[in-house]
Amino acid sequence: MNLASLLIDTHFVLWLRLAPQYLTPGERNAMDGASVVYLSIASLWEIAILLGRGRIPNGTEQLLEVPIGLDLLPITPGHCKAAAKLPHHDGDPFDRMLVAQAQAEHIPLLTRDHTIAARYGGQATILRNPGP
Repeated sequence: MNLASLLIDTHFVLWLRLAPQYLTPGERNAMDGASVVYLSIASLWEIAILLGRGRIPNGTEQLLEVPIGLDLLPITPGHCKAAAKLPHHDGDPFDRMLVAQAQAEHIPLLTRDHTIAARYGGQATILRNPGP
């Protein structure tokens, strides 16, 4: 799958670093085929919170660095405006920002989270279970 750009959900960052065997061939192909793979600053913030709560093992602070091959996507005022216009679902504010960034940047969000697709599939391009 060849995409110009792709935004990855937080769990992909964790898997790339800690458990790459969890990535499916389709997910690997989507990331390898994109000219730019973005990591949102929102994902780094979410990882920092998980580290602070002990939900990610100590000694993994390198997860707060941008992995080689990924580009950092900052949160802009445009992303915040897009987030404000999204439907108000009870849920994860990090997911909401990732959807807003995907929408504002006109790029697909790669996720395995079926809740994101169910709640926000009409607002942004959500890429789940990409084929080989």
